[in-house]
Amino acid sequence: MMADYKADLNRRYWEYQKSQFSNELNFFERPYAQDGRPPVFITSESWRNIIINPTASQQKIDKLLSLVPEGKKHKWFRSMNSSQALAQSILGNLAINDSLHYLSEIKDDEGQDLFGKAQISSNTFAMEHKVNYLGEPRPTSLDGYVSGDYRIAIECKFTEAEVVTCSRPRLTPTDSNYESEHCNGTYSIQRARKERCSLTEIGVLYWRYVPSLFKWKNDNDLNPCPLNRNYQLVRNVLAAGVKPDGTVSVNNGHAVLIYDERNPAFQNNGDGLIAYMETQKALQEPTMLRKCSWQRIVQHIREKDILSWLTENLTLKYGL
Repeated sequence: MMADYKADLNRRYWEYQKSQFSNELNFFERPYAQDGRPPVFITSESWRNIIINPTASQQKIDKLLSLVPEGKKHKWFRSMNSSQALAQSILGNLAINDSLHYLSEIKDDEGQDLFGKAQISSNTFAMEHKVNYLGEPRPTSLDGYVSGDYRIAIECKFTEAEVVTCSRPRLTPTDSNYESEHCNGTYSIQRARKERCSLTEIGVLYWRYVPSLFKWKNDNDLNPCPLNRNYQLVRNVLAAGVKPDGTVSVNNGHAVLIYDERNPAFQNNGDGLIAYMETQKALQEPTMLRKCSWQRIVQHIREKDILSWLTENLTLKYGL
């Protein structure tokens, strides 16, 4: 199913390249290589992977591109499969056109207001927002973030086969920190560590706050570790529920997962959906994690009859 899903998208991408860039194939790596791979822009032209209003002023274009500075682009940003480029195309264009408030009208998959009590606007929205108060050596960077008294941490997925899992069980003997930080996937004291979590051992604060937001305790062994498969979603909930001063509340924010409803990973028995359901079920307040498809968001933009150039290109490029 995943192979068919990606193959259908690839066919669409190559048609999009043909219709939109027929005279500019020098923008692409291997511009004719339709061998099961999506089109990939060369580094200097990667910005063209974002859908941009053809009549936009240079000032507007610069404002859109500045939402994700060069150093914050994901590894695969140049690929048409990039979820970051998709998010910047949709959320970014809404932001620079003062239209983010329309998202406050959208319901999530379970009928809740997708953005709850958040005041979502161009002034409160940011992309690749760093969360620097969880003790991480490399701070969490949120795909989207709504600041204010009520905060939203947004995770954007597209063709990914899962949400990001914890890295420590994936360490191999060739990694320099393997001996000190490798984990067997359980929340238990291992190797020469004093803490049950390898990350806690190096000062990461996840497990300080987890019991306040989740039903998981931090003073007994857990097998498997609940953060292993659900790592990314848990981090996003913590980013919304914990304030920089260390206070924690289930009432001051939530995390949002945006996904492609065609992606098998987010359909029944898919790894992404399973991680979402496990994480939500474990929350003290389940509405702290909500999800919505890109399709629902794009349809809402169409219904509001705004940014028609954007929705037309989202259909051509992504089939949304």
